[in-house]
Amino acid sequence: MSQEYIWEVKAKNTPFLKKKCNHCDSERFYCSDKFRMNAQKKNIDIWLIYRCTKCKNTYNMTLYSRTRTESITRDLFSKFSENNADTAWEYAFSLETRRKNNVESDLESVEYDIEHDPIENLLYSESEILTFTIKYPFDFNLRVSTVIRTCLNLSSSKLNQLMEINGVFFQGKPLRKKYKLKNGDRVQVNKKKLTELYDPEKERRQEKQ
Repeated sequence: MSQEYIWEVKAKNTPFLKKKCNHCDSERFYCSDKFRMNAQKKNIDIWLIYRCTKCKNTYNMTLYSRTRTESITRDLFSKFSENNADTAWEYAFSLETRRKNNVESDLESVEYDIEHDPIENLLYSESEILTFTIKYPFDFNLRVSTVIRTCLNLSSSKLNQLMEINGVFFQGKPLRKKYKLKNGDRVQVNKKKLTELYDPEKERRQEKQ
C-alpha cells in the first residue's frame, strides 16, 4: 500500500543577474517585476526591467524584439501591460530567456521554503511506501537530495544510509545525489527503512558492536 504526499518548493525571490553595472561597482541586478513596451506601427518590443542592487540603474532584458503584435495573445499582452508579477517571475527564471540575452543568473541568490508534512506524520503512516510528488514551478538548480533531506529531516550521513539500503527512489530509480529537480518529479521512500533511521535503540546497538 502506498500513500501520496505533496512537497511544494516555493521561491521567495527571483534570482539576481550577474551583470556589471556601468554606473557603479555592483555586479548584481534584481528583477523589478515590471515590463517596458514600445510599439512601432505593427511591431512591438517588450523588455523585463532589472535594476542595479546598489544604484538602481536599469537593464532591460529583451523578451520580444520587432514582433508582430498579433502574434502575442491578448491575455499575455494584458499581463505585460499590467506588470503581472507572476509573468515577470516566469521570465526571470527562464533559462531560455537568459540564453537569448547572453546573461547569467546567480541561482544561489534564490531563497525558498518547502511545504511538507512533519516527519512524525510520515513515520506513523500505515503505508509501506511513501510517495511524494514535488511541485517546483521555478527552476533554480535545486538538487533532489536537498529537498529529501529537508522534508525527511535527514542529515547527509542518514540520507547516505537510506540510499545504501535502497530505501529511496527517484523517478522509479535508486536515488543519486547528482540528480537535479524538475517540476512534477516523484520520490518514493520505504517507510520501514526510513523508520529504522530514527530508531535510537538500533543506533545504540550499533555503537556497542
